[in-house]
Amino acid sequence: MIDHEVDVLAIGAGPANLALAVALEESGAVRLAENTVVLEQHPDVKWQRNLLLPWARSQVSFLKDLVTLRNPRSRFSFLNFLHERKRLDEFVNLSTFNPYRWELSEYQQWVAHSLERVRVRYDARCESIAPRRTGDGRLTGWTVTLTDGSTIGCRDLVIGTGRDPHIPEVFRKLPSDRVIHSTQYCTRIAEMPTDRPLRPVVIGGAQSAAEMFMAVHTDLPRSTPTIVMRSIGLQNYQTSKFVNELFFPSFVDEFYHSKAEVRGRILDEVHLTNYAGLAPPFLDELYSMLYQQRMLGRERSVVRAMTEVVGARMEGEEVVLELRDRKSGKVEPMRCDVVLLGTGYEQRMPAIVRDLADRLGLIDVEVSRRYRLELGESAWGAVYLQGVNEATHGISDTLISVLAHRSQDIVDDILDRRHVTTGVFPESRTA
Repeated sequence: MIDHEVDVLAIGAGPANLALAVALEESGAVRLAENTVVLEQHPDVKWQRNLLLPWARSQVSFLKDLVTLRNPRSRFSFLNFLHERKRLDEFVNLSTFNPYRWELSEYQQWVAHSLERVRVRYDARCESIAPRRTGDGRLTGWTVTLTDGSTIGCRDLVIGTGRDPHIPEVFRKLPSDRVIHSTQYCTRIAEMPTDRPLRPVVIGGAQSAAEMFMAVHTDLPRSTPTIVMRSIGLQNYQTSKFVNELFFPSFVDEFYHSKAEVRGRILDEVHLTNYAGLAPPFLDELYSMLYQQRMLGRERSVVRAMTEVVGARMEGEEVVLELRDRKSGKVEPMRCDVVLLGTGYEQRMPAIVRDLADRLGLIDVEVSRRYRLELGESAWGAVYLQGVNEATHGISDTLISVLAHRSQDIVDDILDRRHVTTGVFPESRTA
């Protein structure tokens, strides 16, 4: 029994699906927009919910918001958000293209509240997805079951949940209360005692790891933090304007139509434009903090570069990490109280997508240029994947740089399919 039926169901009210909702509202397809629902597992919309640090900034221009590069006249732009909140003058006076992260998070919640046709359903977490078929086996849509037991049927499904957090194997046997991934930081760190001299160890050398390393100095004021990284040291993102052209929406076509080996080489070469690097202004702030500690004789923090964790175990109430120096090969233990993982995300498809692929009998998860999952059969219903197609659509696919244009690609595909399939599978509504 289906509790609710819609045309389009989008899982996850992050930037990707909010951009899609705006594109649907602005498409002119009123009935389709009115029959679209976005599911959000939390009671509100927050961008990078657990890294909303008060000083953290976006590394991407505010002009790459949910809509501006597709429709500069849209009322859903970041600048219109500031205007409606009477904050435009103050923001302009900052003389920056890079807003604070909390400000972009507020903008996205404002967009969700400003939608007039597409609905956002909060406190709705997806438990499973099952294909719906006619009696003769033709695929007509999807049944999504939520954790509260309710079900929603839809013709088209858009998955925009992002990738799953990466927990390296070496840390998986530690108790869960001693390991905090960056996707849990703000919530979990607030539960820790602030009146004890804790020894947190941050793992990783990219932006999220460095942000946790910086934040823990304030969040755990009596702590003595250490950051451990395999690389030779913290380093800048590549910020060349020439390299940044790889984030243009127009580059997606060029990348998608390249040979697989060419795409692989490009991704290897642009690794430092998004991964394993830090925003230059933040890197300067972090270095200045460590400089002041040294010069004032108040050294509280430790940076362990060229070091990898080869073992992790509990001894009594302590976490013991086995650290290997990559220069000398020497292994020595480090005792600590909690491990903070800035280890990024799994490169494979999210579990929700893998599970659906198994149900469909798909060996590989492949998408079209317009982000539609290749089902290998003629189907009335479709699945679109957002933010997980880096291998075929380029490094920008996991970022906000192409959100506006990607959402238009998906809306165009949905509308084109409805035009082509008019009168086909007429029994699909009741299948």
